[in-house]
Amino acid sequence: MSALPQYEYVKLADRIEADIRSGTLPDGAALPGERAMTEIYQVSIGTVRRTVRELRDRGLVATLPAKGTFVTAPPPEA
Repeated sequence: MSALPQYEYVKLADRIEADIRSGTLPDGAALPGERAMTEIYQVSIGTVRRTVRELRDRGLVATLPAKGTFVTAPPPEA
């Protein structure tokens, strides 16, 4: 039985969440801007925006207008 397909934004959110949980992206770290993320992850701007919304919904990041998006996650899992 194969896994169900996932939307690209969910896959990217999972990838960034793993970086947050591992400490690669520590609490308070700024995520790259939307345009930079399109280049880094080779996805569309729409995918980046949905990814950031998903990460906010998961309680992992907060977006401050005109400042950026920052990690607000709890300490990495043991």
